[in-house]
Amino acid sequence: MEDTNKIVIKDDEGNEIELFVLEATKINGAYYILTTDAQEDEDGECYILKDISKPEDAEAVYQFVENEDELNFVGKIFAELMEDTEVVFE
Repeated sequence: MEDTNKIVIKDDEGNEIELFVLEATKINGAYYILTTDAQEDEDGECYILKDISKPEDAEAVYQFVENEDELNFVGKIFAELMEDTEVVFE
């Protein structure tokens, strides 16, 4: 996977987490990205993040989607977008 598909975010404790972007989409005016913590050809966990940036932010600001209804809805969209890939949604 290319570095252009990699983002680094900080968790609540300030630790950096490296994630690889698999797909991105805009739903109801909000931008979401589907990420994984594994490099290509490795098993890993997938995460959905929402862009919560403000217009004045120099860089994108993402937060993990934790609301179960939102997570299920957006997850279904990503499952459809990724149906032709080897990504398995459980």
